[in-house]
Amino acid sequence: MTLATFVGTIIGVGLFGLPFVAAKVGILPMFFYFILLGSVSVISHLMFGQVCLSTKSEHRLPGYVEIYLGKKIKLIPIITNLVGLYLSNLAYIIIGGSFLAGLLMPIVGGNYFIYILIYFAAGAFIIHLGAKTVANSELISMVIFFSMFLILLIISLPRVAVTNFTWYMPTNISNLFLPYGVILYAISGMVVIPEIKEFLGTKKRLLKPIIIVGLVIAVLTYLAFTLVILGVTGQSTTEDALTGLGGRLGSNIIVAGYLFGILTTFTSYITIGLALKKIYIYDLKFKPFEAWVFACFIPLILYFAGLQDFIAIIGFSGAVTLGIDSFLVFLLYIAVKKKPQRKPEYNLPIPGYLAYILAIFFLAGAVLEIVNILA
Repeated sequence: MTLATFVGTIIGVGLFGLPFVAAKVGILPMFFYFILLGSVSVISHLMFGQVCLSTKSEHRLPGYVEIYLGKKIKLIPIITNLVGLYLSNLAYIIIGGSFLAGLLMPIVGGNYFIYILIYFAAGAFIIHLGAKTVANSELISMVIFFSMFLILLIISLPRVAVTNFTWYMPTNISNLFLPYGVILYAISGMVVIPEIKEFLGTKKRLLKPIIIVGLVIAVLTYLAFTLVILGVTGQSTTEDALTGLGGRLGSNIIVAGYLFGILTTFTSYITIGLALKKIYIYDLKFKPFEAWVFACFIPLILYFAGLQDFIAIIGFSGAVTLGIDSFLVFLLYIAVKKKPQRKPEYNLPIPGYLAYILAIFFLAGAVLEIVNILA
């Protein structure tokens, strides 16, 4: 169940943005980004896992920063963690609600905003029930997800045309940085690592293989989905990936696609909402009900305030908020190697100078994304 929870958190709304980004930059740049960011993400996730295992008490990223880097720095991960997680669940509300509307509106009517609220309310209810409910449902969700995923791929494969693949887009140099934030966002499961540590109980030694296997599964899933969708829709690939399939594969396929999309986004939505709730409880000392209200309702408020472009949202979240969080994780790793509170179940043989290099890499990526937005 813990592996399913980890994979289920990683594979979310980012899945649907990848084919659109690949259509903009080409296959070869996407492969480059996947290899580079996938490798670095495995290292950063394992480092954060070691930080969690080296600490006696239960925390989330802000709590670990306070312990090892100081109270003054704690405010940084509180801001980035909250902003990043809120933007994530905002993206889930946007695309998940859209899928739900596409599925049910032709049958029962209503308007788009009603389905946004239904999607939100269902997730908020499960988040209120807590971690055990999420853990117990995730395995079943992952089995259903991969079954539907394989069906979608099998149906789509006969329509894949090599002529739809663009290997690189030299005339769109300005788009070359576009995959960075989207891919980094798509392959991030760092937020749930403390949850995984809790779920494992006395079997914490399994955290390392869960992280490695989970990230490999996620990357392979993303690559397969991106290649098949792009092979079917080519330059007509839509931002949500699925809408464009309707014109090529028929209305029955788009219905199955919407079901697939709802499942994919919903499992991650509730897990990230739970992580937000735990930040308020463990690190900000909120009461459970207050933590639930703040965790669930702020993304909905942001949506109705006008933040509704999910590609831009996940790109910013990946490059900036996750980039800064990763920067802090590398600093935590260096600090915890020097003075752990307990002996961790695994110890990475990564020298401090490499951790510093990786920290600078992620910080530079965050700065470039901000410059790109302001330009």
